[in-house]
Amino acid sequence: MLRREFLSAAAGFAAAHPALFGQAMLSHKERVDRALAGKDVDRPPFSFWHHFALPTAEAHAARTLEFHRAYRTDIVKVMSDFPYPKPSGPWYQLKVDPNPFPAQIRALELIRDGLGGDAYYIETVFNPWNVAQKLSSPEEVLRLKRENPQALLDALDVITQSQIQHAKRALAGGASGVLFSVANANAKELPAADYEKLSRPFDRRFMEGIAGAKLNVLHLHVEPAYLAQFRVFQAPVINYSLHVSGIPMTEVRRQFPSWVIAGGINELNYRKLPVEEMRRQWQSAAQAAGKKFILTPGCSVPNDSQPEDLVRLPRLLGV
Repeated sequence: MLRREFLSAAAGFAAAHPALFGQAMLSHKERVDRALAGKDVDRPPFSFWHHFALPTAEAHAARTLEFHRAYRTDIVKVMSDFPYPKPSGPWYQLKVDPNPFPAQIRALELIRDGLGGDAYYIETVFNPWNVAQKLSSPEEVLRLKRENPQALLDALDVITQSQIQHAKRALAGGASGVLFSVANANAKELPAADYEKLSRPFDRRFMEGIAGAKLNVLHLHVEPAYLAQFRVFQAPVINYSLHVSGIPMTEVRRQFPSWVIAGGINELNYRKLPVEEMRRQWQSAAQAAGKKFILTPGCSVPNDSQPEDLVRLPRLLGV
């Protein structure tokens, strides 16, 4: 069965990309560079990820490198599980921190050295609204929004400044970009007007602060009514969950005609996803996105995914 799957995938690539058939396989970086430029590839670059939640920079880096080597991801998406530093007083009385995640910076350095240039790696940053929720609670953030909105805006401003400095450290150290996670562009978190007024300015400012990096990824937990708000953001790649949002990839391509689209695989039922359904999702997404496409899940695959679950996507691609 595994040999048949591989041969089927290879035949599909040969038919779709005759100019590359018979040539040597591309390297991880070559494959990503060609997708960013909208050129033919031997297969779509791919990546996937989940949270490791390990306590030290060394353990985090070692597990990240182990994951990349086991599944041969084309982009190493470095998770971020170290908390933003809490103030001694009320959570919202913050000062700009030029290095809010020192353990994460150390992990990134170890990952860089361990990769030895084999693949691009990108940092993960959660948007200021999400950081505020983690410093307090979702309920407390909404309470502050009602009772003292200026204090909330001030806190989001400080978090934004601190995170831009962190991201610049990561990029200066060798990261090729930042996956910036926006989890509140949906009605469960905020009405669209509130997102536009209270969160979007800080999210856009963060992306502008790191503009120009090769692999900045705008990662959206988004609903249709919010999507257009991101068209003016500066990033080469957009990543979202087709299966959670219900937004067709053709619509994302229409609104973001020059961006690379990353996604296609249903992260929610990844562990139970039959190989043929995974193949269908890949091919459907690739057709809708066009050449500027990276195959990924819409978000993290389940943290309890087992090796036999995780290996199916790279095996399907012939990795």
